[in-house]
Amino acid sequence: MKKERTGIKRRTPKYVKGILYSFIAVLVLSLIGFVLILYGGGLVVDEEAFLLDSTSTIEMEDGTIIGRLYNENRDLVSIDKIPDHVKNAFIAIEDRRFYDHAGVDIRSVMRALVRDIVAMEKVEGASTITQQLAKNLFLHHDKTLMRKTKEVMAAIYMEQRFTKDQILELYLNEIYFGQGVYGVETAAKFFFSKPVNELTVEEGAMLAGLAKAPNGYSPIDHPDRALERRNVVLRSMENAGLLSTEKRLQAENRDLRLQLNERKTEPSSDSYVDLVMKEAAEKHGLSIKELKRGGYRIVVNMDSKAQRIAYQQFQNDAYFPGNTEGTEGAFVMMEQDTGKIVSALGGRSYQLGELNRASVVRQPGSTIKPIAVYGPALMQDNYTPYTLIPDQALDYNGYTATNADGQYDESVSIYNALKYSKNAPAVWLLDQLGVSYSKEYLQKLNLSIEDDGLAIALGGLAEGITPLDLLDSYSAFSRSGKMVDSHTIERIYNSDDELLFQAETEETEVFTEQVAWDMTEMLLETVETGTATAGSFSKELAGKTGTTQHPFVEGQAKDAWFAGYTPDYVMVTWMGYDQSDEDHYLTGGSAYPTELTKAILTEMDKIEPLTEAFTKPKNAVALEKPIELPVIENLKASYTFGGFSLVQAKLTWKGSNDDRVVYRIYRVEDGIDEWVAEVEGQSEYTISNALFQSKQYYITAYDPLTKLEGKRSNIVELSW
Repeated sequence: MKKERTGIKRRTPKYVKGILYSFIAVLVLSLIGFVLILYGGGLVVDEEAFLLDSTSTIEMEDGTIIGRLYNENRDLVSIDKIPDHVKNAFIAIEDRRFYDHAGVDIRSVMRALVRDIVAMEKVEGASTITQQLAKNLFLHHDKTLMRKTKEVMAAIYMEQRFTKDQILELYLNEIYFGQGVYGVETAAKFFFSKPVNELTVEEGAMLAGLAKAPNGYSPIDHPDRALERRNVVLRSMENAGLLSTEKRLQAENRDLRLQLNERKTEPSSDSYVDLVMKEAAEKHGLSIKELKRGGYRIVVNMDSKAQRIAYQQFQNDAYFPGNTEGTEGAFVMMEQDTGKIVSALGGRSYQLGELNRASVVRQPGSTIKPIAVYGPALMQDNYTPYTLIPDQALDYNGYTATNADGQYDESVSIYNALKYSKNAPAVWLLDQLGVSYSKEYLQKLNLSIEDDGLAIALGGLAEGITPLDLLDSYSAFSRSGKMVDSHTIERIYNSDDELLFQAETEETEVFTEQVAWDMTEMLLETVETGTATAGSFSKELAGKTGTTQHPFVEGQAKDAWFAGYTPDYVMVTWMGYDQSDEDHYLTGGSAYPTELTKAILTEMDKIEPLTEAFTKPKNAVALEKPIELPVIENLKASYTFGGFSLVQAKLTWKGSNDDRVVYRIYRVEDGIDEWVAEVEGQSEYTISNALFQSKQYYITAYDPLTKLEGKRSNIVELSW
């Protein structure tokens, strides 16, 4: 009898195992995929992308925008400032179930996935608002096979992280509306010249209609399509129960009524905007990159009237004497009491990105004399405006300074040396003061000069200074000796409209009040009767001219300057060429920027009257007007009878109308000149006991301010 086999295992067919393993694998992969889709959105999302780029604006105190800086032209707006009818328009046409789904409409997603797989190519499928936002923020319109999956992952991630209102706010701020416009706030301002919170139902519907195809439905390029698309949105709102039939019909019967705000650029303000950007970077750490994305609001000090006047005057070729085309210029003006820059031109037709000549270093010529020589000298007790200093072409270890006109007076007062811009006296005085002493004052004026030679007195610098540097320096004279830092930016706000910076007047004491007033009176005279007489301005203006010699063309100028101030403003004007070679030189000197400056001031005065005259500081003593010594060539002598001495002699001459002039009478006897007497403010002198005298006489005019004695008159002889 056979034994029965026990413990025999039945083998499972291989195909069954394959099915089982495949099922498990699919299940595991599905679970992994499901988990990945639900929780893997962080792998797709770039957190920085949630911080939308926002346009920074540069605006004047009255709110007028003069510059917009952006990568994407977008003004962010919070969801609570967007009207319900505007939000409903987008929801009705783009994602009617927005508040009901979790970020993904499963039916739409599956349909899109099937289309992608079947077509094996990039096919656009339906997406929720959250998915559209995910695509625009992270996928950059990627239409590869996996794009939908990534889109779903990112959408779910956002729904888990943000509220519906936060997602809708991001979407409405991110969306592109064509014409370089991003975000619903910017679109409202561009198409209708109003903020989004003032949009009507039909206006909001038109913007919502642009979301699908901003170029195809452009109300500018395709108004009929835009109108039709708007009405589609209105009907969608009605069908979704978001708009009544009555209101839908009313809205449909209205045309588009665009009021485009294309923000045409004002070329006159480009120079100013450029200075604002530089100041934001250098003083406040806001780079151009940050400004183009950060949504800052920068309030600046530009005066549109002053800026426009300066720009218009700069277009007049008559003010720019060049041997060929391309003569350029720069102009900066600030309020003397606050340092607020109200006008700035970096060129005659400056455009953003070009060379801004307001901040380019140049040799300043004689405009440096007040700040490097005469101001520091007057700070010493042994110098006054009427101190006499040599006016001679002296040699200083191989360096000789010559006067521009080749004329020398042996000695001259500081007053006249400045007034007539004499070079030789300025160099002599700097040599006496010491270059290091002068540079101490230049350093106080924020001028870091590397040069150590006497040429500093004439503006002969290796690198030079900018018009803005000179502007700040001259403010020390206009502000009783205290220099103020010029600035374009008054306030800075962040994208949440929180104040980040408020400008304050920053001043540095450089000169005494008396020295500043003495300089003001001398510079006033320079404009009245000195080197700065060109042009006309009916009110008081103090200033100094400057001209530099051309390095290649003898007798021609390379740079021409005027730096000055009124009771209201400090201003600097430069003109010249960007390149200085044999083919580019000025055919005129500092008279041209002087005349141009006065023309600008005259036009400003017509619009808003400027202050008539300077007011002497309370603690300063007025500077006496200089005495002009007369040349006496008509001395006469005659006898008179009467009086105690019976016979008298009278000397008469034609003197000055200035009663301060002292006349010294000299007698010549045996070849020796002998002082007899002096009279003040008179034009005659009586000699007693003149009977039988036979002597010669002459007189000189004497200046008690400068201690300067003029040339002797003709000689007369008393004889019977």
